[in-house]
Amino acid sequence: MIIRKSQAEIEKMARAGAVVWGCLDLLGRKIEPGITTKELDRLAEKYIRDKGGVPTFKGYRGFPGSICASPNDMVVHGIPGKVRLREGDVLGVDVGVTMDGYIADGATTFPVGEISAKAHELLRVTEESLSKGIAQCRIGNRVGDISHAVQTHAEAHGFSVVESMVGHGVGREMHEDPQVPNFGPAGQGPELREGMVLAIEPMVNFGGFEVEMGDDSWAIYTKDGGLSAHFEHTVAITKHGPRILTTAEVAGG
Repeated sequence: MIIRKSQAEIEKMARAGAVVWGCLDLLGRKIEPGITTKELDRLAEKYIRDKGGVPTFKGYRGFPGSICASPNDMVVHGIPGKVRLREGDVLGVDVGVTMDGYIADGATTFPVGEISAKAHELLRVTEESLSKGIAQCRIGNRVGDISHAVQTHAEAHGFSVVESMVGHGVGREMHEDPQVPNFGPAGQGPELREGMVLAIEPMVNFGGFEVEMGDDSWAIYTKDGGLSAHFEHTVAITKHGPRILTTAEVAGG
């Protein structure tokens, strides 16, 4: 069942989203060769709690971290730990924040120091694919329009989209209906209606789209060992068009 949100509920999600954005901004300034993903996790949890939020991921189905930190060929769901970042790495960071009972979810893939030209291209195209998907978040469109826009842009640049992991509705629960795939034909799936809120999250690989589970039963890796990038925003469907909630801007604040 798709749960549409009231304007008041969307404003609560926007406040959580501003904390997501601020956390990602902070971590982006701290990421450098030598730092561990556990150190980033501690910084994130302190920031989120200092802002009055709760790290949504911590304890979710037993997940031990406040963020997901996924380097290089790890697509998503990396548990923060002793991994020490190195020059040339890329690091996907996924952050969820709960405030007043409502959740916002966002992700960015960061360069660690100087990265290769191919890695730069992967990050750029993945972020652009997210923007293409968000542009389709208009009343009367279909979920498939989002999916098709993401896939078309990524594949036009020679990359592949992960098919086994999807975006999703978000609200009081982190994963709500509908699912939002990053591939598929336009014009299909649920109709987009005012008040729907979606976490749109392209996961794009340098090589093939196939992935596999890691030994910890959390981390997902590219099967061919190629780099992967992940960008995500929480987006509300409004009569004025898509509203990105995971930004610094909150109405009235």
